[in-house]
Amino acid sequence: MEFTRTLTFLWTPWSLAISAVIVLVTAGLCLLAWQRSGYAKSQGILEFIRLSIVVLLAAMLNQPEWVEEFRPEEKPQVVILVDDSSSMKTQDVESEVSGSTLATRQEAIAELTDNEAWSSLTDRMDVTIQHFGNAEGTTRTDLFTPLKQAPEKFTNLIGAVLISDGDWNEGQPPVQAATSLRMKEIPVFTVPVGSPVRLPDVELLSLGAPTFGVAGKAVRIPFTIESTLPREFITTVTLKTSDSDEVTRDVRIAPMSRTSDSLLWNPQSTGDFTLTLTVPKHADDTLPDNNELTAPIAIREEKLKVLVVESFPRWEYRYLRNALSRDPGVEVSCLLFHPELGKVGGGNKDYIKEFPSGLDELSKFDVVFLGDVGLEDGQLTTENCRLLKGLVEHQASGLVFMPGFRGKQMSLGETELDDLLPVVMDELQPDGWGSRTPGHFELTELGRRSLLTRLADTRDDNLSVWEDLPGFQWYAAVVRAKTGCETLAVHQDITNRHGRIPLLVTRTFGAGKVLFMGTDGAWRWREGVEDKYHYRFWGQVVRWMAYQRNMARGETMRLYYAPDQPQVRQTLVLHANVMESSGEPLAKGDVTARITAPSGQAETVRFTSAGDEWGVFDGRFTTEEPGKHQVKLFCKQTNATLDTSFFVQGDAAETAGKPARPEVMEELARVTRGKVLSTDKREELVQLLGNLPEPSPSIRRVQLWSHPATAGVILLLLTVFWIGRKSVGLV
Repeated sequence: MEFTRTLTFLWTPWSLAISAVIVLVTAGLCLLAWQRSGYAKSQGILEFIRLSIVVLLAAMLNQPEWVEEFRPEEKPQVVILVDDSSSMKTQDVESEVSGSTLATRQEAIAELTDNEAWSSLTDRMDVTIQHFGNAEGTTRTDLFTPLKQAPEKFTNLIGAVLISDGDWNEGQPPVQAATSLRMKEIPVFTVPVGSPVRLPDVELLSLGAPTFGVAGKAVRIPFTIESTLPREFITTVTLKTSDSDEVTRDVRIAPMSRTSDSLLWNPQSTGDFTLTLTVPKHADDTLPDNNELTAPIAIREEKLKVLVVESFPRWEYRYLRNALSRDPGVEVSCLLFHPELGKVGGGNKDYIKEFPSGLDELSKFDVVFLGDVGLEDGQLTTENCRLLKGLVEHQASGLVFMPGFRGKQMSLGETELDDLLPVVMDELQPDGWGSRTPGHFELTELGRRSLLTRLADTRDDNLSVWEDLPGFQWYAAVVRAKTGCETLAVHQDITNRHGRIPLLVTRTFGAGKVLFMGTDGAWRWREGVEDKYHYRFWGQVVRWMAYQRNMARGETMRLYYAPDQPQVRQTLVLHANVMESSGEPLAKGDVTARITAPSGQAETVRFTSAGDEWGVFDGRFTTEEPGKHQVKLFCKQTNATLDTSFFVQGDAAETAGKPARPEVMEELARVTRGKVLSTDKREELVQLLGNLPEPSPSIRRVQLWSHPATAGVILLLLTVFWIGRKSVGLV
């Protein structure tokens, strides 16, 4: 490191003239005073000190500075930043060899990533090629970090070259790093690569397989396909399972948009399976590698526990009970508060004698149906209602409201269950409305897309089924649906000031789900078709409500999470229900989950108690990798463990096929006063780098006129002068 030292003055003609006059006048006065003293030695010393003080003060008027200039001896440095992220594998660059062949973005910049391309600069400067975005497991591109860290890694940096498609999806905006480089006078020369227009492509965006299914029951597998082709076409998607089962479906793909659809798979055996969905390559599809996705699913035998509570054995109750009892995946318990019975209960093994008295008994039920029952002697109590609310809120069970023409459910508005009810009832009409003319359901837009209301395999067929269903002759006196609830079906004809009367309404409450069925005529759906639609509807309701609660369960532990199909970098909210060996919920305890990612990296999540009475514990986990994650849930107090897994879908934020963003590269060059060059302008780029000025020297300035040491010297001279005057008797 070379350096020089100089003393400079920030003088002006006026400050120089005033300083000169002051010094000359003071010198004359000092000489006159010394002459009057007979040229005494002591007087001469005092006058010299006086003159020195004045000269020093006059010099300070011209603002003297001590300047030290440091010049580095090493060569200036230039860094070549090369984007190696997944989007650089996109094949959309016209090849120089053959105009009909497209090269990948990485191939197009291959010449610029060779050290030989910058050899002519090595005599004057050091050139370093640095790649970014190629770390293992990287699924996103961060342009901010390499630009921001460049001056820190290369202390004598005079310029940078950024070679990229400009597609950034992580970190701070790169223009912020460019602003910092501008302040340091470091230009960035950008080399954009790739087409700003997306290539013709058919991409399978998502495969929404559920976490688990039930053997013998159809599983709905939704998927989404994105097409950038200019024309509509029909293709056949194929779903293959790891046990060689195969399902196909013809799908009409809309042009320049996304198409969402689903297919049904009916698993016959239990176990862990891998589903593979494939979209065949279209003649104009330039990127066939993104036409396939896989996802795991667990198929198991299942017994969902359902509790049906009713007062009078009306037709709706009888057919519902029969439908559930004949479902091989459901274990139904019925509680009948019939006033004409000698005691509560019924005639066969499905009936129980009383409402579950404790949490250990009630928490066994996945779904509870409340018929035409209310808060009165011989029926529900306020404590029963409180426990039902907790069951839904804390243990993810489902609750179905099925009011009847006796209006007994109106009394539930005085209990804690009023918070769960998804509709506002008309208290002036507790018995509801009856009519000799049958009424009919009409699906809303939400209802047309809902799994609950799917009674046929296609959307058009499903609408036809609902239009042809036998009508109902009674419906509940509903005013409107509450805010935040989803109305799936309304009355086809009857309206009020809020619109059509809602008849089928759902909502989420805490961890569980709630459904309101506003008629008691679903049993009529069996007319002419037997059990076809009636059984299917209630089977879908039970499984939809119990799905989250049964994601993973053991003897005394249950784990569920949201969302159930997480993406990379998404935070999962984990909920665990922990029971004592006796069946009572664990009030307090140490609950942890050991989550192991596909790479083998493990993380321990500690749960906190969220509901002491219900044994609820909550935790959070942020996914970092796609693929299957193993989970081991453990409770220290009960020594119980639960082994399960969940699948994280790959992040589509960084994939091949996305259009380039040259506007980002142009902005970086403009902000830093660099220049945008194409990949074939290598010679011009080398010349621009060669013409960059030497780095500015590092300068250190010491302002003597305001420095404390200067004030100290003046004060010292004044002190010596004053003491000297006293010594010679002048004071």
